[in-house]
Amino acid sequence: MLLENKVAVVYGAGGRVGGAVARAFAAEGAAVFLAGRTHAKLDRVADDIRSSGGLAETARIDALDEEAVDAFVDAVAEQTGRVDISFNLISYGDVQEPLATISAEDFSRPIEHAVRTQFLTTRAAARHMVKRSSGVILAFGGSGPEAVPGLGGFVVALDAVEGLRRQWACELGPHGIRFVTLKTGGIPESLPEDFPGRAEIVAGIEEAAMLHRAATLADVGNVAVFAASDLAGSMTAATVNISCGALVD
Repeated sequence: MLLENKVAVVYGAGGRVGGAVARAFAAEGAAVFLAGRTHAKLDRVADDIRSSGGLAETARIDALDEEAVDAFVDAVAEQTGRVDISFNLISYGDVQEPLATISAEDFSRPIEHAVRTQFLTTRAAARHMVKRSSGVILAFGGSGPEAVPGLGGFVVALDAVEGLRRQWACELGPHGIRFVTLKTGGIPESLPEDFPGRAEIVAGIEEAAMLHRAATLADVGNVAVFAASDLAGSMTAATVNISCGALVD
């Protein structure tokens, strides 16, 4: 039980990736607080966790809302006495279109959303982690040197989050708080079966990977558990690459 007695907050927990991470945290002993915008999706994840003997609570939270995020995390800390892990997995509302044709609004939206939500959720957790001189902040979707056309502001948003990760790691490190990003080359399981062009997208992800396969939701959950656990206690200001070789460091 790598996360026994830990308290984890997972934003975007109703999504496929967020749900997989929340389930993995709970399976390793963490009490998991699930945040998202849709009660029904959060409840499904929470029910799965509880049916397996885990501890989970849900809250409808807009992770771009400063007051809502602060109040949510303060409530978790008041209830449990601690916040050990904060993982933000919300989507950024990106529109994937070539830069030459995308609107300024569609281009800038994911950048603004990514930076704002990662700043707010990290700050809210850090306030409580500092008191205990320990804690782990996790981000998802780090970028790499590869460039792919037609993604609008999405990759720029990931680059911005990586800059924020480095700054937070620098400032929180003296307090014993770690910050790590997990990055993949794409997760086919996260795409709905009826997603337009799904087969071509999946084939492209697998072809780009040195291992000729893509990361799975289970891979993400397993690595997230490791990164959040004391086994990774020397790891901070770092990116964990689980792209199966699609992204080269």
